[in-house]
Amino acid sequence: MTLPIAIIGAGPVGLAAAAHLAERGASFIVLEAGDQAGASVSRWGHVQMFTPWRYCVDAAANRLLSAAGWQMPSADTFPTGSELVAHYLMPLADLPAIAPHIRYRRRVVAVARRGHDRQRGRDRQRVPFQLTIVDDNGQESLLLARAVIDASGTYLSPNPLGAAGVPAPGERDAADNIFYGIPDVLGRDRARYANRRVLVAGSGHSAFNTLLDLVRLGKTAPDTQVTWVVRRDATTLERIFGGGEADALAERGRLGQQVRALVDSGRVSLVTGWHTDQVQRTADGLIVRDGERTLPPVDEIVVCTGFRPDLAPVRELRLALDPIVEAPVALAPLIDPNLHSCGTVPPHGVTELQHPEPDFFVVGMKSYGRAPTFLLLTGYEQVRSVTAALCGDWQAAQRLELTLPETGVCSGPDADGSVCCSPVPNTFSATIELQPTSRSCC
Repeated sequence: MTLPIAIIGAGPVGLAAAAHLAERGASFIVLEAGDQAGASVSRWGHVQMFTPWRYCVDAAANRLLSAAGWQMPSADTFPTGSELVAHYLMPLADLPAIAPHIRYRRRVVAVARRGHDRQRGRDRQRVPFQLTIVDDNGQESLLLARAVIDASGTYLSPNPLGAAGVPAPGERDAADNIFYGIPDVLGRDRARYANRRVLVAGSGHSAFNTLLDLVRLGKTAPDTQVTWVVRRDATTLERIFGGGEADALAERGRLGQQVRALVDSGRVSLVTGWHTDQVQRTADGLIVRDGERTLPPVDEIVVCTGFRPDLAPVRELRLALDPIVEAPVALAPLIDPNLHSCGTVPPHGVTELQHPEPDFFVVGMKSYGRAPTFLLLTGYEQVRSVTAALCGDWQAAQRLELTLPETGVCSGPDADGSVCCSPVPNTFSATIELQPTSRSCC
């Protein structure tokens, strides 16, 4: 009996892996913790992506869908997370070649080699993987697999507010008034933020989205106050705002321009060089501190400080992870956020994703560890290469089939090791109109 290849996660990258394996006639099973395809994407369904449809669809998935009569939405329009799920992921998951192989409400809590902990090496490669699965009723079961593709993502493992990488003292106690990720400020969560004092922490696109929506909210809830804290000092702010018109993804470039305009106009109060080390609940609100510095009280905090991989389920496997980025060691220098943005990460595949544990691969956002430079196209190229290798097609596995759009921000290090950035305009109009299409997500 041939054991299946187990895919963890039915998001965009996990389903792309399923599509490639289906095309190759390989046996596979997809394990999804949520109750539908793209469950994590649905959590930020209100957010519009800065990548147009033509960059959101995997090639193998497109072939399978097109054969079933599916038509991709207009290639140059920008889907929201909900639209990506409804118009792409769910139709893909419903295909006869894929649907019978998906198990929903199945959370993988451990992956190991059957009868082998990480210390035991004898005959290790000859024994199958053993996945421990928990269903909605808390019942555990085991699944044996010949290979594992972990595409579970990182959205459910956000970084804390505390600058030390762990929750700051008082952060857990204030959890009822802290949101990690991108809240639906103009929709589901409107009442939570309208006419409130809101602190946003983080310098990436998630923070940008939240800031833009809070300012829009202020047009109808004028007492809404927005404070934005970033770790960067004032001299390095240019990289935060991005490549502007030099960005090949126009919506990504415009996003940074809009946020800078908010700061220049005073609609957002920016605090630089900020490292949260304490949160205190007081009668007047939440007090956030950085050493001797203290911010005015706020009612709500939105933490947009990125995500990290949950490595607990795979601790009995032999992984080679970079000690800083927590990505595979060969991939880490290619995605280092100090040197790269989304568009300057070179194409990569099975070679860069290999671990000492044969036939185990982490792909998609989780493969990037703590680096925020991931694009869907990168994940699709990863699984194209990995699935080819697992099916014995090493020629296809080693071939690179991806060209990424440039960001107009980072082109690599200078000779002295500093980051070389393409020119970014020094000024933007403080009266720039906030466009709904600016809401975005890698």
